[in-house]
Amino acid sequence: MATETNGNDQDISEKLKGLQLPQRPENSVTGKIIYWVGVVFALTHIYFNTLGTWSELYVAAIHFSGFAFLCALMVPVFNSSNVAKQKLALVLDLLLGVAAVACALYLIGFEDALYDRGVKFVPWDWVFSISAIFIALEMARRTTGWFIPCMILVALTYVFWWGQYIDGMFGFAGLSLETLLYRSYFSSEGMFGQIARISWTYVFMFILFGAFLVKSGAGDFIIDLSRCAAGRFVGGPGFVAVLGSGLMGSVSGSSVANTVSTGVITIPLMRKAGFPARFAAGVEAAASTGGQLMPPVMGAGAFIMASYTQISYLDIIAIAALPAFLYFLSVGFFVRVEAKRSHAHAVEIDTRTLGEVFKGGWHFLLPLVVLVSLLIYGFTPTYAAGISIISVVVSSWLSKHPMGIKEILDSLAQGSRNMATTAMLLISVGLVVNVVAMTGIGNTFSLMVTEWAGGSLLITLVLIALASLILGMGLPVTAAYIVLATLSAPALYGLMAESRLLDLIATGTLPDAAKTIFMLIDMDKVS
Repeated sequence: MATETNGNDQDISEKLKGLQLPQRPENSVTGKIIYWVGVVFALTHIYFNTLGTWSELYVAAIHFSGFAFLCALMVPVFNSSNVAKQKLALVLDLLLGVAAVACALYLIGFEDALYDRGVKFVPWDWVFSISAIFIALEMARRTTGWFIPCMILVALTYVFWWGQYIDGMFGFAGLSLETLLYRSYFSSEGMFGQIARISWTYVFMFILFGAFLVKSGAGDFIIDLSRCAAGRFVGGPGFVAVLGSGLMGSVSGSSVANTVSTGVITIPLMRKAGFPARFAAGVEAAASTGGQLMPPVMGAGAFIMASYTQISYLDIIAIAALPAFLYFLSVGFFVRVEAKRSHAHAVEIDTRTLGEVFKGGWHFLLPLVVLVSLLIYGFTPTYAAGISIISVVVSSWLSKHPMGIKEILDSLAQGSRNMATTAMLLISVGLVVNVVAMTGIGNTFSLMVTEWAGGSLLITLVLIALASLILGMGLPVTAAYIVLATLSAPALYGLMAESRLLDLIATGTLPDAAKTIFMLIDMDKVS
């Protein structure tokens, strides 16, 4: 029986690891290249976010090239057990990664020449602009599947091809392919625009902070704390999954990383306590998804939200605290109901007291205190994350396992690996945002929603919430928010102006109204 249980646990562990993208072995030559490129690129981004004075367009291009190179090496173009095919895949991936670097260098080196020609394309402009877009789509395909690249292709072809054949409000006269490529590749409104800037600033620094925190041992402390606090109750392993995923989400901001790190422990424990296997997996999935909502380190969508709405990140995490608590409370409620229904029993999973566990890991809370304190005192999220990274290293010196040079390098490399897929997602979705800006389709969509709602702000919010649920079925959280916010913002803005809500916000009478609206959109999509 014990052998069967161990086999099941190992099977669960393998399935959870399957949630992650297929990657090449870290002990291979390619793995070492990924490691050191990740370290160098993390240090480069720290420089750009602190002392660098480069053009934001150039930094975004470098950001794209480096993470496209990493992504190409990390996630092979195809998987095969055949050695010859593996070598072929590696060659193709190296060529694609080098091409991404060449696209960035061409933009930096020849942007001025393009303007000297009066924005008239020469053959190399066509080659590199099309190559950059193709690489962005391919990296999005590797990391998120076919939905996003297909959506981007539909959006791009709408601009120069099939939009002119549509009658009615969604018809578009069309722009030339040259104009589309210029706006997508050379301008600061396309794939290297606002979304890319958020990616290489806020998002990268917070993902790096999470990597440092987990490497310092905070992840193990969170799991131990959750097991000790909730493990002894009836249905305790289920509560451990909820509490552990919530706490882990507060530092990682990644649903998949959350599931893999906590699920490998909590799912076998839930099955041992008597929970059905499907329910155990469902609880872990639901609890880990909530990691996107859990302050202070939320998902990338929170930083996009802060930039779009011009609301401080501190305000957003403050508003998210109560909904996140209610979300995890509701998951815990269903754990309790299922525990009664399936007669789940308590499982002794940690003999230490809560005080003993906390005493051994209290210093892991110091970086979070530093982060929140800096945000409260008005420092930018990028600066707060940078100082908090330093505080992680310093606070680790209070433990039995202080971080040294190796641990710091490992954290830098892991932060870059964690960022690669997110960066490719954000940069590729930036192409859709550019299409919306060029065509004005956002205003058209907003007009349609307003007409359907009959000018009612409440009905408009309900329609947008339904749209967010539908988009969330096929898009990651961040991509769904970017698309929906870009399309629906004009409608919300217009209706709020008509109802004089904007006047109330401007005078400070209703400071949280607009914030709550945008949070509700994102919350509906996630849940």
